[in-house]
Amino acid sequence: MTLRKFAGLGALLSIVMPGIAMAADEVAAPVLNSGDTAWMLTSTALVLFMTIPGLALFYGGMVRSKNILSVLMQCFAITGLISILWVIYGYSIAFDTTGMEQGVVNFNSFFGGMGKAFLAGVTPSSITGPAALFPEAVFITFQMTFAIITPALIVGAFAERMKFSAMLIFMGIWFTLVYAPIAHMVWSGNGGLMWDWGVLDFAGGTVVHINAGIAGLVACLVLGKRKGFPTTPMAPHNLGYTLMGAAMLWVGWFGFNAGSAAAANGTAGMAMLVTQIATAAAALGWMFAEWVTHGKPSALGIASGVVAGLVAITPAAGTVGPMGALVIGLAAGVVCFFCATTLKRKLGYDDSLDAFGVHGIGGILGAVLTGVFAAPALGGFGTVTDIGAQVWIQIKGVGFTVIYTAIVTFIILKVLDAVMGLRVTEEEESVGLDLAQHNERGYNL
Repeated sequence: MTLRKFAGLGALLSIVMPGIAMAADEVAAPVLNSGDTAWMLTSTALVLFMTIPGLALFYGGMVRSKNILSVLMQCFAITGLISILWVIYGYSIAFDTTGMEQGVVNFNSFFGGMGKAFLAGVTPSSITGPAALFPEAVFITFQMTFAIITPALIVGAFAERMKFSAMLIFMGIWFTLVYAPIAHMVWSGNGGLMWDWGVLDFAGGTVVHINAGIAGLVACLVLGKRKGFPTTPMAPHNLGYTLMGAAMLWVGWFGFNAGSAAAANGTAGMAMLVTQIATAAAALGWMFAEWVTHGKPSALGIASGVVAGLVAITPAAGTVGPMGALVIGLAAGVVCFFCATTLKRKLGYDDSLDAFGVHGIGGILGAVLTGVFAAPALGGFGTVTDIGAQVWIQIKGVGFTVIYTAIVTFIILKVLDAVMGLRVTEEEESVGLDLAQHNERGYNL
């Protein structure tokens, strides 16, 4: 009787188990989430909006009228160039995980494979994300917009003096040897160098801002000062454009930070909140610091403070709480103000539009403070239990990015200068890059 029962049970299991297995497979199969997809589509558009027209107008208003088209042209050309390079090999270098293993340092810890070159294998049904919830095509485009704005930020450091042809070649090489590898080391997952270190960079403190800021500093030093700097007045020609550009950056940054949650969830909501808090605090911090120091608050100052706050909160947006964001924002506004004014004057470098003073310094400050305020003990939402240890990890990440970016950027620029020259002639600089490089005027009166 017992044997018959077991035989009957075996027969029943032989019928039921395949059905259970099929049901499990159906549950495990990735299913696109329309809400997450809609948010990531929106975020992608917002981040692209940050470069064109946001950054283009922000920078364009700060240069002299004879150079406005050159800055706008550079932003648009970079957008086109990086989009194509991202499709051909950039996405693969940054996010192909072939050969990577957690805790093992090898070539693929620094540089992704070529398995995704030319977007091989990407179809309308390809799904990705933290829980495989939205199309891979959307993720590719979202990350493409980050790759676009990073080299565009560098433009602010050498504005009004670099040849357009040299700029294009420099940006293509820099994207290949600096941006894509740093993105891979920080964001590609287990086996990535800085990922394995435990560096916290939610939306691009190291990948975007320190990267661009340090490259900008090196570029302005290699190219040298603008003709007449610092004795000749070089006032911004249209601060209205700059304020409009800053406003577009502020709005677009919600896609930049909240979109980096890669889902329409609570992390995205908190990232949006802390982004607003830090940006507002930095704008006020810069404004009051300038007011006390110079006697009057300026429109250029508050616009710069806005960007400083956006930069500093970027690495922390997914892990800090509201009060941590407030401190980060205030610190960024005050520190970046003094670095973009007093420090720049003392050291004498010609960072035309303060790419280093805002993005480099703001990125470093935000990256380090992320290690402090991500701790739950200080109102954060990260997993930091030892603040000192995490701050050291953040400093290691900052240090590696600064050294790697500075060295590779310097080599690229020096080689290009030897091969084709980087600067326009003195006559072209006097006439303005709009006419000299593009045979057009921004204003025909």
